[in-house]
Amino acid sequence: MRSLFKSNGPAAVTVEPVPTIFPKIDGAEIAAVFVGKRMAGDFYDSVRVSPERVLIGLLDIAGRRESNRDLLIAAQEVFRNSGAELFSRADINEADAMIELNHLINRRVIEASSGVRSCPAFTACYHEKLGTLCYTNAGHTPGLIRDSKGIVELESTGLPLGLFSHATSDARMVGLEEDAALLLVSHGVVACEGPRRNSASDEFGLDRVKAVLQKASSMDARALCSSVLNSVADYSANIPLCDDRTALALIRTI
Repeated sequence: MRSLFKSNGPAAVTVEPVPTIFPKIDGAEIAAVFVGKRMAGDFYDSVRVSPERVLIGLLDIAGRRESNRDLLIAAQEVFRNSGAELFSRADINEADAMIELNHLINRRVIEASSGVRSCPAFTACYHEKLGTLCYTNAGHTPGLIRDSKGIVELESTGLPLGLFSHATSDARMVGLEEDAALLLVSHGVVACEGPRRNSASDEFGLDRVKAVLQKASSMDARALCSSVLNSVADYSANIPLCDDRTALALIRTI
């Protein structure tokens, strides 16, 4: 089902990506929060693809919403439909499936754009019985994992999608211990500038995201996302948004 938003005019119909309803995950919780009106290419989704596996994705297609909406829809269709097909079997190689899924999304974005459209993407498969995360980071802001040892960055494993038809992203595997948290943020979070806007050093940056994650006393997924975005708003002195800001968190509870 796609949501339709109609203006007062009889002919104007805008089709949006399918709204995300996060699946219930045994032993974990997941949530995402974004602020402001969708104006650029941030897009998150999550879907159960087998009795034990849940796919997670945070994408950022270059361009304004009015020009990249069709690409978001195309990417979501591949993420959901091909993801379910690739991850449905119990004996799959998750790394191979993740690499193939990113290849399919990459090819579809190129086809839908009829050219080149940069699409940084963090996609992952969470195995709820094992507590493992198999992920690819195609030129996206690093994912962050907080556990009892500290914070680890899940850095880029390949180029952004949408640029080269045969480009691939490597897949890597990490384990989440009890109470570990995965935090993903969009580029609009780390690139948010303070009120002075004098230099790149005035950006909120990933280190400040890490500090919020490290200090967060609540390990509720939605509360964690809100803490990050509230900190960004405070840092920018609530100046008008010029880019999407999105945070997504997965927390293993047992």
